[in-house]
Amino acid sequence: MHILIEGGRVIDPAHQFDAITDLFVAVGRIAGLGYPPAGFKAERVIDARGRIVCPGLIDLCARLREPGQEHKATIATEARAAAAGGITTLVCPPDTDPVIDEPAVVELIRRRAKAAGHARVLTLGALTHRLRGERLAEMAALKDAGCVGVGDGGHPIANTRVLRRALEYAATFDLTVFLTPLDPELGSGLAHEGQVATRMGLSGIPAAAETGIIARDLELVRDLGVRVHFGRLSSARSVELVARAQAEGLPVTADVAVHHLHLSENDLAGFDSRCHVRPPLRGPRDRDALRAGLASDVLGMLCSDHRPHEPDAKQAPFGDTEPGISGLDTLLALSLRLVRDGVLPLPALIERLTWGPAHILGLDRGHLGIGAPADVCVFDPDADWLVTADTLRSRGQNSPFIGWHLQGRVTHTLLEGRVVYEV
Repeated sequence: MHILIEGGRVIDPAHQFDAITDLFVAVGRIAGLGYPPAGFKAERVIDARGRIVCPGLIDLCARLREPGQEHKATIATEARAAAAGGITTLVCPPDTDPVIDEPAVVELIRRRAKAAGHARVLTLGALTHRLRGERLAEMAALKDAGCVGVGDGGHPIANTRVLRRALEYAATFDLTVFLTPLDPELGSGLAHEGQVATRMGLSGIPAAAETGIIARDLELVRDLGVRVHFGRLSSARSVELVARAQAEGLPVTADVAVHHLHLSENDLAGFDSRCHVRPPLRGPRDRDALRAGLASDVLGMLCSDHRPHEPDAKQAPFGDTEPGISGLDTLLALSLRLVRDGVLPLPALIERLTWGPAHILGLDRGHLGIGAPADVCVFDPDADWLVTADTLRSRGQNSPFIGWHLQGRVTHTLLEGRVVYEV
């Protein structure tokens, strides 16, 4: 289909483009910007005046709960929610059931995502068999099956010798390794180790549970030269360690979950289990450091860290609830709030949600260059909405942002030139 997206503010950070103009889509690809290609005849016109037109968002960490936990959510339900949030590409960690440690699981997820048709779902392969941290997974086969990287899936490898072998093996196949910076021995608590946790009687997770592992892993990177991406940093010291490593030229990147930029340990008041997350919400100083790290591009990507749950998973005493936030629906609006807070300008924010993740994944996406796949998000940056259970399209209703008034709503999402969502 030939589609004209007319009169919007087109922002393409990858090409440093920001102007009010028209975007032309033909046969699933970007066909023109500003001027139509020869012979172009629009079959559909999308009025984007007063709206932002940007590449479709790429979410680096979204647990879709399928296969294995379909009572929480499915690929179809969460891909539909992603499309409504302007997200065209979702990256699924390997901690599914069964674990993504063999090509058959990769193919299963790909097939179900294609059947759903709302968003592209990419997979990370497991670093070790069954994510047990004991013997290496068949990374070459996983790469051939389409995995865009390998990772620990939230199950950090405690044995340094095994991790070193895994990193060496990944480097052999030019794979980026996605690591969870958490010491299993120190990270078994419920909240950030500090006055709030002490006052509430909750077992603490010190920042050292994160920084100690980052320091260990950085030494392995220095030794091996493998590309490593740290997922979901939560502390100020972690930002400092990654910044120093990047300044030294180490091939290291990192992201942050958007809820860590708006919440802190103070939001645990009343034992609100919706704020039970891992890594835990830390102090206001950590939150501010994470914002600064995002602004300086030390943290080059924003993600939702989407973890939908059924209601029972959060309706218990705090210590018996499951960690995680349902984040697909609020990723864009919470990110836009950072622009209004003066953290970073809109083009830079969009870069953290599009070209930044695409670059680390080695994808020719996240931009609006001529000939690129037409993954496009059109949103009204001034549209007000109230976050309620009814406005969340994810099957998971476990959001601490219910009751918040947010600005910014998607009006159209295109996936390879197909309109997969419109209001």
